[in-house]
This record gives sequence, C-alpha cells and structure tokens, in this order.
Amino acid sequence: MAERDKDAETQMARLLLALRSQGVTDAKVLHAIETTPRPLFTQELFKDRAFEDSALPIACGQTISQPFIVGLMTQALKIDRRDRVLEIGTGSGYQTAILSKIARLVYTVERYRTLMREAEGRFKELGLTNVITRFGDGGEGWPEQAPFDRIMVTAAAPGEPKALLSQLKPNGILVAPVGKGPVQSLRRYVGDGKGGFEVEDLIDVRFVPLLEGVAKEL
Repeated sequence: MAERDKDAETQMARLLLALRSQGVTDAKVLHAIETTPRPLFTQELFKDRAFEDSALPIACGQTISQPFIVGLMTQALKIDRRDRVLEIGTGSGYQTAILSKIARLVYTVERYRTLMREAEGRFKELGLTNVITRFGDGGEGWPEQAPFDRIMVTAAAPGEPKALLSQLKPNGILVAPVGKGPVQSLRRYVGDGKGGFEVEDLIDVRFVPLLEGVAKEL
C-alpha cells in the first residue's frame, strides 16, 4: 500500500509539473488538483491512466476532461473563496470537486441521472459539503439560484450561451467552449458591470456538445 501511495505521489508530481509548463500556475488551482484523487473519478478500466494529462471515457458516452483543460478553465474563472459557482455538466464530478475546494458554494447540473448519482457518491466519500446537485437541462442553468459569481460550462454551446450569461452577476465571469464543429473555442466572458461582456478566446478545445433536455436512460 505504501509503495502504491508513493507511486501515486510521483505520478501526481509529474502531472503538476506538466500543468505548470502549459501555463496553469495559479497556486489555489494546482493545490485543488493535487488534493483531488483523480482515480476515484475514473472507470476501473482506466484507473492506471488516471494521472495522464488526457481525457478518459466515463459512462453515458461522456468523458472526464484532460487535467490541463480542467486547470485552465478553473484558473480562467479567477474564483474567490466567497464565490458561488454554477457548473453545467457534472459528469464524473472531478471538475466539481476541484471547484469546491476553491469556491464557497458549487451548484452543478447534470442531464444524465446515472452520472449524477455516481458523482454524488464520490462527493459524499470525499466529504464535500459545499456542492449542491441538480438533475436537469444544463442549458437552462439554475434560475432559482441566480445570479452567480462564476459559471463554468463543460460541454460545447453551439453559440453564445445567452440563457447562462443572463444568470451571471454584472461583474461575473463565464467560461465555456463555444462552437458547433468538432473543434470549439474556449471562450471567457467577463461582465463589464453594465450588462455587457468582454469576450476573450483562450484556446481551441474539443468537448461533447451541450444538449437540450435530460437524457432518457434505460
């Protein structure tokens, strides 16, 4: 067991070094990644690849995002400890867990009930008490809890996510992949305090599309 733990520490150290070399330098973000056990969020078949800087398959045809993308998106939100964050697309819960270690509260919406239940089990195992989950249509956000300080979208919106932007505080930040093709632009919207936004394209990314409604599962 001790040898396995040491191997995990070595692999995590390599991952953190790789993230820093790619521009993820925020100490709070790196610490959140370091203290979040990615193997817990991966399927059994891929646990030996949990510390790779790559996306991995999970249930329902979805993926757990590449650690670099997780780190970059989290860093781009510039989260303060007092912030309330809305996450669209809970997935495995890995990104959610990292957000929970930086923000005051994380509201997360998932359209697959299977993924939601599995993620809730992981949150309970990790003792995360500041995560609030919802099974529903992520594109609609969470109007009853709006406005939010920060919003992260972990699926590709076909165009400007107007419904979600309307749930952002005047000086809030939203980060989302935007585009209809296989390659999208990771875009950051920063509220100008007057109802408008400064928009910045960060990098090209590949995300599953943001779909309407909730999934019908067998």
